[in-house]
Amino acid sequence: MNEVLIPLEDVNLMTLWGAQNEHFELLKKGFPKLRLVARGNELKVLGEETEQVRFKELFQRVLDHIERFQSLHADELEDLLGVQTGRAEKKEQTEPTGFRGEPIVYGPNGLIVRARTANQRRMVDSILKNDILFAIGPAGTGKTYTAVALAVRALRNKEIKRIILTRPAVEAGENLGFLPGDLKEKVDPYLRPLYDALDDMIPADKLKDYLERRVIEVAPLAFMRGRTLDNCFVILDEAQNATDMQLKMFLTRMGPTAKFIVTGDLTQIDLPKKTQSGLATAVKLLDGIGGIEIIHLSGADVVRHKLVRRILEAYGDI
Repeated sequence: MNEVLIPLEDVNLMTLWGAQNEHFELLKKGFPKLRLVARGNELKVLGEETEQVRFKELFQRVLDHIERFQSLHADELEDLLGVQTGRAEKKEQTEPTGFRGEPIVYGPNGLIVRARTANQRRMVDSILKNDILFAIGPAGTGKTYTAVALAVRALRNKEIKRIILTRPAVEAGENLGFLPGDLKEKVDPYLRPLYDALDDMIPADKLKDYLERRVIEVAPLAFMRGRTLDNCFVILDEAQNATDMQLKMFLTRMGPTAKFIVTGDLTQIDLPKKTQSGLATAVKLLDGIGGIEIIHLSGADVVRHKLVRRILEAYGDI
């Protein structure tokens, strides 16, 4: 049995091993073929050489993460290692062991945003090759969250100059005028999920600056009419609540250097009865056109609480 010593002189051991050694226990469960012994400022790794090499490479990612963010959470540890550790809340997860790829973006406080399912990974790969991407699936599949992460990455990499996030304010309809406040205050509740995703990925002060300078714009779908959206990353969320004419209007705003992602759930259409969902029409008409990809997410992609999948099954949505 080979033995390797890994020095831990420049790392906060409390952060590394976690409260009550939770992280250390996760490490041991993730690498059952190895024997790990933590003594003072060093970690002893005993086992086969090939497994030791793999462990050292992945463990270095953990150390780099702590050095960069000065924090480590159990979920982040699993993501960094790319292994299943057998925690109770992970048992329902259908994602294959070792699936997790490279981070899409790093958020505040050490949060790592990455594709967590095969179809989310398809979204990441697809937007590199296509200018329009449709991501369609039930609640909780991470389609909007992944789309926002891809937009934030493009902005940070200076691939685009602006991010535009939009939604149809269907619930408001003609009654917007009866809500208190100015127009922004009236429509913001319908755009809240987009703000929530941004909060996870951009520090608060930076996000405030981006919104004030309109580097990031969050607006209802009606505000897109008559515009040409170029050199930007545009996301239309809840597209199932756009009519045929609204979705056609949105897609034809596209400038030469823009990227569009359209997300929606065809099982949750809030349009008036006998009004056709523009998303359903677009999927039929645009399928097979070069530069456009349509990805259908399913119950296997649900990344919220494990009960969400069971709820969707009970309602017949998956």
